Amino acid sequence: MSAKLIGEGDQPLVCTPVVAKTRNLILTEVNNILEKKPDIIEWRADFFDEINDTNEVLSLAGQIADKTGDTPTIFTLRSSSEGGNHIPGFSQEDAFKLIAAVSKHTDMEYVDYELSNPPEQIEKLREITAANGTKIIASFHDFTLTPDKETLFKKLVEAKQYSADVAKIAVMPNSLDDVLTLLGVTLDAKNTIDIPVITVSMGACGVATRLLGGMFGSAVTFAVGHESSAPGQIPIDELKTVLEVVHKSSGNYIRN
Repeated sequence: MSAKLIGEGDQPLVCTPVVAKTRNLILTEVNNILEKKPDIIEWRADFFDEINDTNEVLSLAGQIADKTGDTPTIFTLRSSSEGGNHIPGFSQEDAFKLIAAVSKHTDMEYVDYELSNPPEQIEKLREITAANGTKIIASFHDFTLTPDKETLFKKLVEAKQYSADVAKIAVMPNSLDDVLTLLGVTLDAKNTIDIPVITVSMGACGVATRLLGGMFGSAVTFAVGHESSAPGQIPIDELKTVLEVVHKSSGNYIRN
């Protein structure tokens, strides 16, 4: 079976994050995750202990891409303000330059870039990625709460307006009503926005979105391969089993 890009196929793709800190541990984690056959691998580079060395990052990104082969890979440098690992002395401009370099000089299929970045940087990165065949996931994360439906939908529309290839929101629910808000936004986006969307309600309360989000239009769900990158992620083997059951039982409702 050939690899799928985000938005392809008839059920959500399973993405597994790599969050180790050293080159050797990262490459070992990639090997272990590949054995579990995820659809996508996300390198959370904000955990890499040599993140301040661009050459080291590009070298390791190349090694990861070589190992993953046909499995699409996402380069993510999550800011601490949106739940990422704090990198002392690493500025927003540093992050932009590094993500741009990954777009130009590696074979990673996707880069994640947060919608909280300055508009001019988002637009410039769109120019760079378009010139180099890299896709942008424009993302928004809130690890404290779930904003209202209008705010969340606006974020997805904003990603589309920036010509992103994929729009992503991940939020923390404080009640089941918050989970329903996230699923409602997902369904609205499925029906009105013509780029793939990824939506996640985190933590134990939001676990249903990882299992059933595809029915509402979420194109990707995240699973634990070795270590979790966000609250509520499920081991990949268990998640795949549930997704297969949901897919068989729900038929054409899955992302159609």
